[in-house]
Amino acid sequence: MSTLRNSILFSIGGGCYTALELAWRRRSHVSMFLLGGVCFLAIGRFDRAHPRMNPAAKMAACSCIVTAGELATGLALNRDHKIWDYRDLPANFRGQICLPFSLLWMPVSGMAAGIYRWCDKRL
Repeated sequence: MSTLRNSILFSIGGGCYTALELAWRRRSHVSMFLLGGVCFLAIGRFDRAHPRMNPAAKMAACSCIVTAGELATGLALNRDHKIWDYRDLPANFRGQICLPFSLLWMPVSGMAAGIYRWCDKRL
């Protein structure tokens, strides 16, 4: 059951991440589904492991999880900047991550943690 539960949660996270990309940029890439699934599971587990943590600190930590995932994915798959390109944004690192999106991941991570908790209870 654990494998099925994780697969469902992974798919929910991947689908949500892809939907955000489609709404924001009107395009996505299969790697974003995979990154979204991994980040969703990581955020859910981090949230569960730290139930008493200050919500703002938890969102900041989860933003770091997503940003690290973006950096790893970008360095592995986005060297030509065809999937995404942050080179024109402030405080970017090699066009793969940037401060504005890292800050955006904070409220998105908070919502993801809530969605994870809701889905996990129902599975």
